[in-house]
Amino acid sequence: MGVQGFTTYVEGNPQYFIDVKLCNTRLVIDGSSLYHRLYLATGLDQKHGGDYDSFADRIRHFFRALAQCNIRPFVVLDGGIDHTDKKFETLKQRAQSKIKGAHALATGSYGNVIPILSKNVFRQVLSSLHVPFAQCIAEADWEIASLANEWNCAVLTMDSDFYIFDLKAGCLPIPLFQWNRVKTCERTSERYIPARLFSINRFCMHFNHMNKELLPLFAAMAGNDYTNMQVAMETFFTRVTVTDGTGHSSKRTHRIHDLLHWLSQFSGPQEALEGVLVILEGTYSRNTVRAVLSSGMEEYRLSSSNLVQFFEEGAPVSNLPEPVRALPPWVLLALAKGQLASCILNVLLLQRVMLKVQVEDFRLPSCHATSQPIRQVLYGLLLDGKQAQASSKPDRRLNPMDTGASYFVEEFERKDLQLRSSSVPAVPTQLQHLPLEKLNEAPVLLRLQVLLNTLGVNSSVLKMVPSHLSLPICVTCYWLTHAQPTPDLQHLQALLLGLVYGELSRLRQQNESAAESPELRAVRQRLGRVRVRATGNGLDLSVAHAFSQWQSCLRFSLMLNQLLCFPLPKPACAWLYKGTLVHQVVRDFRGGCDPEALLEGPPFPKQLFRDLLGAVQNSVDIDVFTPVKRRGGRQRLTQEKQQQHPQQPQNRKHQKQKKQQVQKQEQPHQQRVGRGRRPVEEAKPIQDLNNRFKLLACEDDDDHDDGCDDE
Repeated sequence: MGVQGFTTYVEGNPQYFIDVKLCNTRLVIDGSSLYHRLYLATGLDQKHGGDYDSFADRIRHFFRALAQCNIRPFVVLDGGIDHTDKKFETLKQRAQSKIKGAHALATGSYGNVIPILSKNVFRQVLSSLHVPFAQCIAEADWEIASLANEWNCAVLTMDSDFYIFDLKAGCLPIPLFQWNRVKTCERTSERYIPARLFSINRFCMHFNHMNKELLPLFAAMAGNDYTNMQVAMETFFTRVTVTDGTGHSSKRTHRIHDLLHWLSQFSGPQEALEGVLVILEGTYSRNTVRAVLSSGMEEYRLSSSNLVQFFEEGAPVSNLPEPVRALPPWVLLALAKGQLASCILNVLLLQRVMLKVQVEDFRLPSCHATSQPIRQVLYGLLLDGKQAQASSKPDRRLNPMDTGASYFVEEFERKDLQLRSSSVPAVPTQLQHLPLEKLNEAPVLLRLQVLLNTLGVNSSVLKMVPSHLSLPICVTCYWLTHAQPTPDLQHLQALLLGLVYGELSRLRQQNESAAESPELRAVRQRLGRVRVRATGNGLDLSVAHAFSQWQSCLRFSLMLNQLLCFPLPKPACAWLYKGTLVHQVVRDFRGGCDPEALLEGPPFPKQLFRDLLGAVQNSVDIDVFTPVKRRGGRQRLTQEKQQQHPQQPQNRKHQKQKKQQVQKQEQPHQQRVGRGRRPVEEAKPIQDLNNRFKLLACEDDDDHDDGCDDE
């Protein structure tokens, strides 16, 4: 939600605010506003796919500043699209705008794009810091305002709708919240954050002590995400003249000011609504205008919060709309805790998904085409069993392409520079039937097998890498065999080197009290200095496209792993990808740099790189790589594989015969998905998945990921 131009108008008038020294209080935080602000306003990378480690560092600094001032944060995140679909047109417009922004970045112009794993990083850092947070079923504005009023505390946000809600304790705009300038009170020695508080009473006082109940009507007339009165308001302003002698910087802010002054003459919203109808009479239907404005006003009517018991007692969220109440209880609780992605709701309720745009090569198909088979399995698990239910959208029950799927999902993504939709069939798992209602109770080995089959890898890979990196490595194997154009060796080496750097950084951050050895610090700092140079050449679109495909595959694999209740440990996303590093490393490798030269020092970093590379090579045939003419890329890969696995026969004919024998033995158990993959083994018992990397198990989250019910 939001009133266009209202934020600029309000924040440009300091008389509407009160200077405060915030400390010793609860604070309800608009999570979506906060993570967008922390990423976009602090100069972090956007065009290379994101620097998630730096983003995580900003998040930690923010919440540590709150803790210093005894501010107790409660973060509320947006959920899925409203099940009534009343905001759909607005969402399509925003998606089209984001495509233009991403294309601008890709071509060297200015734009804003949030990297697609940013929300994952935000949630994981909140968990690691034990910051309470909730994910709403739909948009969070109403829940945030109701919760803040229930607790009589302020809201921290960037959304202009919070200037409309009748908030008892006001709201704090994030740009005016100086969290990075914590100060100490000389009289009490208490630490506080300087901020500016918007007070609705102070605001209305400047408009002839206007009744604050008129503000929802103002928002509906000015145009928010649910009402579009633009054409009618053009007529309105040709028939109404308000002159107060105040100058404004733009037509929009001038009209906002005039509309507020015009409304201030009325005693309440119903009288003002009748005044609007009189002015527009003869041009627009009274009933239509009344219905549109009344509906828009209703969005700001507050009642008791659904989140109080969730935060105070951990109780499931109550008072849900009927379509949502029908979902399995374990799914609802996991959604509220942020253990399932919010787009799960969009699939379940609307059978629709908006795919987030990235900075990529816009001459090629969307990067999300690579991850579509993963999404199809995700859709199949979510929609399986709905055949017997009544559908409010019967046209989406059967796939029009007649692929045999029972359901399909409407996906919105870019085609060239335009937002387009396509029908994607849901693919049921070929293993045992797994109804959503009891998916969390299915044996872990079965859930693991579904995940491995989808990614086209066998369980032997899991024994070759640290457990918390097993999912990213499986995703990398999938990416190598599905991405078009096919990635080359330098892409793979750069990603794996990024994982090594992330692991070194994670261990340092996790063990702050323990001294990092000087040798390891030297390797980490050496890698940390490898960055895309601001004055260097422009963005390499082929590299950007390849890594965008990898991030898309990772994002939807994370969702599938979540839905399957974590048969593989969830990795800490902050340490998996650093765009400015991996882009520069590809350039360096193509210039002749040896990957292991960057890892010179103690054996651990180099051995981890070799193990990760060996795991991928063991799972993926070497001929998936495009020929690399520079310095014998394919030849070097073959040599590396032979050096790491000398026990394997080097005769390719012998290898092929042996592989065919293995395939015949495994054929009854395998489910082959996609091209270029090795056969998928039946899942091994859990104890067989233990490996020598056990001591590197990720401890960034305190959640136990062996089942959803315990999280």
